[in-house]
Amino acid sequence: MNIDDCRDVDGLWIHKFFHEDLIRSTLAYKPRQDDIFIVTYPKCGTTWTQYLILSILTDGHPPKTVVDFMLASPFMEMMGAEGADRMPRPGLLKTHLPFNLQPYSPQAKYIYVTRNPYDVCVSFYYHLKAMTPKTVDVAFSKYCKLFIEGKTSFGDYFDHLLSWYAHRNDANVLFFTYEQLKKDTHFWTLKIADFMGDQYGKRLREDAALLGKVINASSLKNMQGIFNDQMHTLVKDMLSLSPDKAIKSMEVYREMLAHKDPLHESEGFVRKGIVGDWKSHFTSEQLQEMKPWTTEKTKGSDVMDLWKDMDLP
Repeated sequence: MNIDDCRDVDGLWIHKFFHEDLIRSTLAYKPRQDDIFIVTYPKCGTTWTQYLILSILTDGHPPKTVVDFMLASPFMEMMGAEGADRMPRPGLLKTHLPFNLQPYSPQAKYIYVTRNPYDVCVSFYYHLKAMTPKTVDVAFSKYCKLFIEGKTSFGDYFDHLLSWYAHRNDANVLFFTYEQLKKDTHFWTLKIADFMGDQYGKRLREDAALLGKVINASSLKNMQGIFNDQMHTLVKDMLSLSPDKAIKSMEVYREMLAHKDPLHESEGFVRKGIVGDWKSHFTSEQLQEMKPWTTEKTKGSDVMDLWKDMDLP
């Protein structure tokens, strides 16, 4: 959780535990016509949306282990183009890339999810805290400054958001907010399914029980049971993969999880999943730092209207 934890790789500001060769293979990847990407700035509802999409693809039977989830929806910056090449299809590719760095094809589909900057800042803080040695200061006030300066992994939040906001009406882009998905999960599940392909939306509209099964399979409780309870066995599970499933680039996960220094306590990979958690974290001084940054970064844009009904600072 220090500025020197990250470095620039071909224009992408990213944490040093990401391997440069895998990042570059991701940036050079040429999308297939059947590729569907889930793209977010970190901690904008990525895992929930991934799991929801995989639930749609499998008629409510998404992966039951973390390893199978990673194989079915590879995190490309962590796994490289090999993850996409070896992914069972139909599947889903995950990136945290701004539009100008995203592997792009007019024939591929892109689902972009964003979340209000205050909740993103809090959620990303806890995510990075759990990967930080106990010898490092992890005060929220310190992290908040890094977030505003765009010096946390994947760079500036608003640069990322605005790069995709400009393409929100493109035919091959589905753009929505985490808050919208929370408010009306049924509606947005159908929107996502329609966007993925007429056959998916049609099946869910004709079968209310299946729609309920898809949504329930990706509930917060179910995901916590998978992602939080299984993380401690992840390295062992990776080592036990059969040769036909093993992906060399998953070694990065093993390196990250096998950190020798004691780490700060984790609140779980899938944490609270609520809207408005920022209210219990930001001091008035921190809000006074966030507000002018938000105003300056969004000058000339109506992007903050995405949360006009939330009474943000």
